[in-house]
Amino acid sequence: MNNPSQIRMTLTPEEIRARVAAAGVVGSGGAGFPTHVKLQAQAEIYLVNAAECEPLLQVDQQLAAQSAARLLRGLQYAMCATGATEGIVAIKRKYHAAIEALTPLLPTGIRLHILPDVYPAGDEVISIWLATGRRVPPASLPLSVGVVVNNVQTLLNVAAAVETQTAVTQRTLTINGAVAEPITLTLPLGTSLREALALAGGATVANPAFINGGPMMGRLLASLDEPITKTTGGLLVLPSDHLLIERRMRSERTVLNQAKTVREQCGMCTELCPRHLIGHELPPHLIVRSVSYGHIASLSSVTAALTCSECGVCEAWSCPVEISPMRINQLLKAELRANGVRYQGELGPVSPMAEYRLLPVKRLVARLGLSPFMHKAPMQETAWQPEQVELMLNQHIGAPASPCVEIGQRVTQGECVAQMQNGALGAALHASISGVVSQVGSRSITLVRE
Repeated sequence: MNNPSQIRMTLTPEEIRARVAAAGVVGSGGAGFPTHVKLQAQAEIYLVNAAECEPLLQVDQQLAAQSAARLLRGLQYAMCATGATEGIVAIKRKYHAAIEALTPLLPTGIRLHILPDVYPAGDEVISIWLATGRRVPPASLPLSVGVVVNNVQTLLNVAAAVETQTAVTQRTLTINGAVAEPITLTLPLGTSLREALALAGGATVANPAFINGGPMMGRLLASLDEPITKTTGGLLVLPSDHLLIERRMRSERTVLNQAKTVREQCGMCTELCPRHLIGHELPPHLIVRSVSYGHIASLSSVTAALTCSECGVCEAWSCPVEISPMRINQLLKAELRANGVRYQGELGPVSPMAEYRLLPVKRLVARLGLSPFMHKAPMQETAWQPEQVELMLNQHIGAPASPCVEIGQRVTQGECVAQMQNGALGAALHASISGVVSQVGSRSITLVRE
């Protein structure tokens, strides 16, 4: 083939889905939805979310440049499985190397959509709106508007599963911030984040704190012994007195008391909420008012918390007095879901200011005090292997995988060590190194390298 991204489809949709399921592919963007289930949908458009708009993370942009042909083949397999007639790679204009690599390889039916450098362009609802003009209704899936979405690393795993029946045994992640050597590495699943940090030369501040993921939506880590999973996007190191760490350290009681004490009524969080801008009801200021004072404007305005993407714009940018509508939404969502409440609301009109109120990433970085930590984190090959790995049984949405190995059993890299039972939603798990099973627990399987 002259074009390495152009494939002649010889597999059926069913065969594609079966290979993807056998390989344990899940969404690499954070949620971990099993990809073979997503490929059962029938869609018009398959969208590659290559926005990667969280500051400091540099995985998908480098993978798209390095493996452009394989990415486009993965997209074509996904389009075949879902019957999609159009493929779109939504990518930021500033990712020049990836755009240059992809452009000459684009096959018929696939195009690039160039995104501005704004946050949160990577929210799939916002990505779909920017790339297609279609708006996903609140509390609905992208499929409701004929679209399926995956990110770059997911579709690279799809291509590997389909073409060579290669299981997902590793993860590419960025290690950035206050580290000696910011890098992007591909490491075996189950490697501890402590070992990943050591490969980046360690922390360069005396009082480091750590975030798993991006600075906006990432999770504060209690321990670096936590293992890398299929959804680990990055390891960020910041001083423990940094604004982003202090916000994450606030207790639930502090968050609620602060919202009640301040009595702020400006409504800027709603005016700048990305999903509210494109027609979702979601009114953070009314939700804060309802939770703090019991002043409920309408039931739907409260249950709209269920549609929050937790992008963090309200907390990190909008509020002038340090209230966190996002944290309040998180607490309310947990309570509503525990009581079986669902949101029911209509899609309203797009704000005429919508495209102008998405946040320029450079300004967001400055506001968050991240400028000193914005380093290039180039992709590096490494032959390093951990002495042992801890493979979590639940690296995806759904039920945990069930172990199919025993203590003392020898396994080879890529061998299935846990599988889904009785058609449950989930994904198979495979050995990320060759070695011996040393522990089989209710939450994880530990392998020791021989």
